[in-house]
Amino acid sequence: MVALATMATHRETALVAERVLTREALNRALLARQGLLERVRLTPERAVERFGGLQTQYAPSGYVGLWSRLDGFARDDLTAALTSGRVVQAWAMRCTIHMVSRADHAPLTAAVRLPRRGYWMRLHKGHDEERFVEASALVRARLADGPATQAALVATLTDAGLDRALFPGTQLWTDMVRVPPAGTWERPRAHVYGLATDHLGAAAPAGSPEPADVVAAGEELLVRRYLRGFGPASAPDVARWAGVTVGTVRAAVERLDLRRFRAEDGAELVDLPRAPLPDPGVPAPVRFLSTFDAALLLGHASRAGVVPAGCRDRVFHRSIPQSVPTVLVDGRVAGSWRVTEGRVVVTPFAELTTRQAREVGDEAERLAAFWTG
Repeated sequence: MVALATMATHRETALVAERVLTREALNRALLARQGLLERVRLTPERAVERFGGLQTQYAPSGYVGLWSRLDGFARDDLTAALTSGRVVQAWAMRCTIHMVSRADHAPLTAAVRLPRRGYWMRLHKGHDEERFVEASALVRARLADGPATQAALVATLTDAGLDRALFPGTQLWTDMVRVPPAGTWERPRAHVYGLATDHLGAAAPAGSPEPADVVAAGEELLVRRYLRGFGPASAPDVARWAGVTVGTVRAAVERLDLRRFRAEDGAELVDLPRAPLPDPGVPAPVRFLSTFDAALLLGHASRAGVVPAGCRDRVFHRSIPQSVPTVLVDGRVAGSWRVTEGRVVVTPFAELTTRQAREVGDEAERLAAFWTG
């Protein structure tokens, strides 16, 4: 009993000793790491590494995302990085399309491959794993002849008597990338696929997963990329973003040299040793975000209060598959925007001050010039 009481006392002492980060502090940390507090000067490939990848079910959202985060960014910069293979567009975290760097593609894929397969099989119980493996082999054989459209790959399956619904899951057994110019600003639909081995020289296993040490290294990279882009964070925050188990994240966290904090609700937060933690009172500029922007999604957005409760139904709605394009004012969603006849039209969710309205208008003009340029 004495030993147990002593252990409890140590835990309570550690809890008191750890710095508590307020929601405002987490808000400014998220903005700083996402390049939304101050634009940074980076190449697109270094940017997607720093920001934890770009979620790009709608390809132009990646372009707007980098424009809002990078100093001097032009649309041709990302198109050139995609065309050269320095930035890759493929299924990654959570079975969603992400832009990641060429160097990150293989380790991140290795880290999430088996958890993604498990998730997909639970979601599609009507097809057993053997059927996905069979469909994947057909897709891989078709892509060995060169890139193909999604329609052509689906036809390959249906011609063999397989269900067309199997196609998306084949990406979990064969590593594919989207092949430019499909999936760029000029051709937003990312519907042309190629083998990762052909376009990146990366391993594309047909069945057996990578060795345990390779997977472990990928898991550690997942944690570092998330914390660099979205931290400080809890293990469940990282797990939800990556699409892996909390146990996997906790094991990776224990292998890394990280600092620890507490959230206001008592949750343990971990962070990279030298990642920025700005003063919570530092002013946050107006920023425009497009659909699927990860700064608005998952646990980090909730902890940082990026989407106020009263705005949530206006940003995420069951009638549309994606979030609406949003305007951040003082680090929080304050309105939506759309492009109409070359103009960026803003719909505020609440009354703006004169200064805020002027700043929103100025940034809208800059975005319009980028959009039409």
